[in-house]
Amino acid sequence: MAKPIIAVVGCPNVGKSTLFNKLVGKRVAIVDDTPGVTRDRIYADTEWQGRTVMLIDTGGIEPKTDDIILSKMRDQANLAIDTANVIIFVTNLECGVTAADNEVAAMLRRSGKPVVLCVNKCDSIGNVPAEFYEFYNLGLGEPIAVSAVHGHGTGDLLDAAFEYLPPSDEEETESDIINVAVIGKPNAGKSSLVNNVSGEERSIVSSVAGTTRDAIDTVVENKYGRFNFIDTAGLRRKSRVEDQIEKYSVLRAKMAIERADVCVIMLDGVDGFTEQDSKVAGLAIEQGKACIIAVNKWDIVEKDGQTMDAYRKRLMNDFSFMTYAPIIFISAKTGQRVERLFELIKYVNDQNAMRISTGKLNDVLADATARVQPPTDKGKRLKIYYMTQASTRPPTFVCFCNRADLFHFSYQRYLENQIRSTFGLEGTPVRFVIRERGDK
Repeated sequence: MAKPIIAVVGCPNVGKSTLFNKLVGKRVAIVDDTPGVTRDRIYADTEWQGRTVMLIDTGGIEPKTDDIILSKMRDQANLAIDTANVIIFVTNLECGVTAADNEVAAMLRRSGKPVVLCVNKCDSIGNVPAEFYEFYNLGLGEPIAVSAVHGHGTGDLLDAAFEYLPPSDEEETESDIINVAVIGKPNAGKSSLVNNVSGEERSIVSSVAGTTRDAIDTVVENKYGRFNFIDTAGLRRKSRVEDQIEKYSVLRAKMAIERADVCVIMLDGVDGFTEQDSKVAGLAIEQGKACIIAVNKWDIVEKDGQTMDAYRKRLMNDFSFMTYAPIIFISAKTGQRVERLFELIKYVNDQNAMRISTGKLNDVLADATARVQPPTDKGKRLKIYYMTQASTRPPTFVCFCNRADLFHFSYQRYLENQIRSTFGLEGTPVRFVIRERGDK
């Protein structure tokens, strides 16, 4: 059975993301004093009383607004309310009951979902202040005093929420799931792709660069398997990142790369390759992740019969440091070749996790050294005794030799090409560790 879902909702700047992070036990959502930092729905698991549930953090609800981003944030919160089993409605003791709180409370009553009323920023221990009793006027039952910063009252809050959950008849069985980080510079269409594969507006899409701030997880299940797509904030040049919130967003994007199995590097097909795209790709290579280069907005690129081949050749030259990465031309808006993207993700993930037996590796090594003799220096020739695979993700090979200083980078590249031509390893970086005989 699926995990039960608890949605955390409320007006802007009442401390929803601080509470969300406290309940999850780690900093998943960006927290800042600026109202409206959280925009999309953020999902994370938490465990209480031996049971795991999924928490959803939402952007602050502005009941009446004409602002495009704020209205889309309200839509995101409504989607979270629709999918949740229980809703935690967060209010702020310091502000008291506001007109917006009354409107959100009325909206939650209309939803028919069970609601637990949380009064945040009750930071002092002991009896609650007189202002606390004002929150009974919202008509949502008994409020629970909580301090999201210090953690007071969070246990009582979870106890109250868990009372409304359906019984746990069976444990959730997690099958193999591929974590896919969608990375790239701002406005390349990352959120549009995630929305396309999920079949809903999972992330807010806007032509305003920097709309996505948190790393947003979306689980997709289809005939190709189970995938967790992580939509990330666009990575800009360091010199252009001035805003404190954007610094957090960049950090979240890097953390998303770290926990991903596959990175889809999104390029804007109209703008073409930029230096920033190579830096984004470099982050994925450093982490040893399987990579796919996805050229988006292909539906609006002017083209003839030769355009795709010419574009591919240019990209092979631009990404000369990762020629192993497959290139796919897609349109996140129309869904063009998105099905093919799933096949590629599964394929490069398998390649990244490939393990090659020592016997087969040494057959390739013997053949390669017979074709091209290892380098020499002052009469001393490099001798490679044997090679073995030490680990996967990425495939890492240890070569034992007589002198590590003779093992030139060019010869490593030659051996890598021989291994790739025999075993494939498409879409994944390959690493070599050189050991001299007698090294521990």
